[in-house]
Amino acid sequence: MSGHSKWATIKHKKGAADAKRGKLFAKLIKQVEVAARAGGGDPESNPTLRTMFQKARDNSVPLDTIERAVKRGTGELEGVNYEPITYEGYAPGGVALFIETLSDNRNRTGSEIRSLLSKNGGSMAEPGAVSWQFERKGVVKVDRSADEDELMMVGLDHGAEDVQDLGALWQVICEATDVVALRAALEEAGLPVTESDVTFLPSNLVPVTDQAGVDAVMRLIDLLDDHEDVQDIHSNVDIPDELFA
Repeated sequence: MSGHSKWATIKHKKGAADAKRGKLFAKLIKQVEVAARAGGGDPESNPTLRTMFQKARDNSVPLDTIERAVKRGTGELEGVNYEPITYEGYAPGGVALFIETLSDNRNRTGSEIRSLLSKNGGSMAEPGAVSWQFERKGVVKVDRSADEDELMMVGLDHGAEDVQDLGALWQVICEATDVVALRAALEEAGLPVTESDVTFLPSNLVPVTDQAGVDAVMRLIDLLDDHEDVQDIHSNVDIPDELFA
């Protein structure tokens, strides 16, 4: 099992900050709506919706708000037709960025993402230039109070590939298709699961070891994250804890 995952820790800290700003709710609701539109409104027969539904509940989105998003997705309520679009680019220092968006205007979103990158030391990349550095995986996060040996034993029996120490949390990695079953097994064992998701993990990390470089990368990531169409940003940056803090 691997040790500390710096980018996962950074995302966890950023996620907590996003939740405080309330911005996370809008993103999660949009993800639920798109999942329902793509695969139907029944979480039992739509694994993506089931994952997004659970992700929204993990982040305290009210149940009635989620249910309305599902109905907008299935057409029972009027809603906007969002299109999933990914963009690939680089932050300062050659750090790879894989950016997931949901947009109702492809041209506007693409232009704005390109502008944010170019104005902040980054650049847009051609499709495929960055995505090969990331792999789609399921992640289940468990409170640090869980016993590591039990977590590993239960996890390995139900598809876990790796367990990473995020400090306040354990992060369990699995195939994207196994995330629902893995979470259910961990919860059945009484382990304190805090959230689960399907995401993209980098195969190799790019270290940034000076404060100016860290500031430049994180400034760009924050600006991209503030864009209303951006749902998630995946990066291969490796920042020492003391510099990130």
